[in-house]
Amino acid sequence: MEDSTEPTKIPVKLEIDRPQDFKFHLAYDVYSKAWDANSSDPVRVKLNELITSLAEDENGYQSFYSQIQEYRQDAGGGFRMGRTRIETASKRAWQRTENREGRNRRHH
Repeated sequence: MEDSTEPTKIPVKLEIDRPQDFKFHLAYDVYSKAWDANSSDPVRVKLNELITSLAEDENGYQSFYSQIQEYRQDAGGGFRMGRTRIETASKRAWQRTENREGRNRRHH
């Protein structure tokens, strides 16, 4: 009889960064941060599969980022779709507002 309790392999962080390839270097940085933030072995195995498939050009960057999104911890303040409203004022209106606020600060 064979012993069916073989030791489980602990996933190891892959060191396949390519600093000369900017896009891959950024993707590896995302992988590295996700790896450090997750201690679960199944998650780490999945992260290794994602970066390996990207390194071997099996999947594109869009596929990589869409699949790794659920494992990222820093995704909250990332890219937002849509436009940001920028408020502008004429120079004279801005000066009036600044002067008024300055007077109020001095007297209060």
